[in-house]
Amino acid sequence: MGRPAREATSAAPGTTRGPGRVLVALYGVFALAAGARAAVQLSTQFDEAPLAYLLSAVAAVVYVIATIGLARGGRGGRRTAVVSCSIELAGVLVVGTLSLLDPAAFPDATVWSGYGQGYGYVPLLLPVLGLLWLRHQSRLAQAQGDGPDRTG
Repeated sequence: MGRPAREATSAAPGTTRGPGRVLVALYGVFALAAGARAAVQLSTQFDEAPLAYLLSAVAAVVYVIATIGLARGGRGGRRTAVVSCSIELAGVLVVGTLSLLDPAAFPDATVWSGYGQGYGYVPLLLPVLGLLWLRHQSRLAQAQGDGPDRTG
């Protein structure tokens, strides 16, 4: 019958198998974990550590957006994922540093406290891996003649 239109086939070839699929899955798991944790903490313990719990909610939103961008693929998905992974990396570095310099400001841990120590430092590693993967995908897209891409 013929091939589907090019636009229809660009729905994330880099995340349908291999490392891309693992990356999307990890982001999805972290979105659920951070979101569930933040929801429980915000609804039951908000007055104990509001900053920490709000930061966990922000982390969950960033993970959701990164997951969507990575899964969507294409130029727009890569751009979305690059922005969210960059925000995530900045958040991990800033919150991680502040949580070590001023532990009193974080009476309860966030996903990003101590550079993600409570989650095996995956929150620190994940955006780095995500940005490297996105750079790789951007270069592949350029090599395949998909036009200029400023995500990597």
